[in-house]
Amino acid sequence: MLEKKIAIKIDVDTDRGTRIGVPHLLELFSDLAIPATFLFSLGPDNTGRAIKRLFRPGFLKKVSRSGVVRIYGIRTLLNGLLLPGPHIGKRNQNIMLEAYKAGHEVGIHCYDHIRWQDGLMKMKKNEVEAEFEKAFKEFKRIFGFSAKTAGAAGWQANAFSLAAYDEAKLFYASDARGSHPFYPRIGETIFKTLQIPTNLPTLDELLGRPDYPLATLADFYLNRLVENTVNTFTAHAEIEGMRHLSWFKDFLLKAKEQHIKFIKVEDIARQCLDHPADIPICDLVQGEVDGRSGTMAVQA
Repeated sequence: MLEKKIAIKIDVDTDRGTRIGVPHLLELFSDLAIPATFLFSLGPDNTGRAIKRLFRPGFLKKVSRSGVVRIYGIRTLLNGLLLPGPHIGKRNQNIMLEAYKAGHEVGIHCYDHIRWQDGLMKMKKNEVEAEFEKAFKEFKRIFGFSAKTAGAAGWQANAFSLAAYDEAKLFYASDARGSHPFYPRIGETIFKTLQIPTNLPTLDELLGRPDYPLATLADFYLNRLVENTVNTFTAHAEIEGMRHLSWFKDFLLKAKEQHIKFIKVEDIARQCLDHPADIPICDLVQGEVDGRSGTMAVQA
């Protein structure tokens, strides 16, 4: 029997998203009996430093249509710029633990979101290793066990970050945009950590675009789901967990009405690794994604 499955991955970028968005999502998932994968930012919230992206092609257009100020709030947009960046892990460890205790998968998004998303490609190997190690240690301090997965901030990944994952012996990672699970290759190096890419557009990539009215987006996503394959949807605690929580609830309810099965991203990885010979090797390159500014890790 053909079956449609979807894995919901929640990227938690900010202190506000952790404090407000994550509890909203935990309540929603509990009510609907839906498992999810939460990837947490674990260090300082320096969101205000993203102001440097004003000079990136396409960034202002994305900001204006997606309502960044309404989504993130003025306080968050000043963090690390005019106000000190609050330490997300230290302030919100109880909330993070609630996600784990509720049966959801938990993993690393980053330590400092802005430093990773905007600075990874400029970092030296030892700097990348040190940044990931800070996240790895903070995760273990909070949860009492080592992280088994990571999904990079802004889908930013390169040979240095993939090598850090291999060294940490992660079960899998979810850094890329693409179509199906793969082992990443950069240049002549094939890395050992399985990649489970996001293969559906994110809500913020579609918001505010005339050809994608919000009222039609639940059906848009449901029509994009492919039978008997991997469907991975990346949500954000600050978006689907806050401003667009009602839309997200409607989407999930419609999916359940259509008998779509919800799984964690780790379930996809486990199914793949049961048949390792079937996992392809694909180049991981820097590319663009419609509705998003800048370049990111893309499955070639």
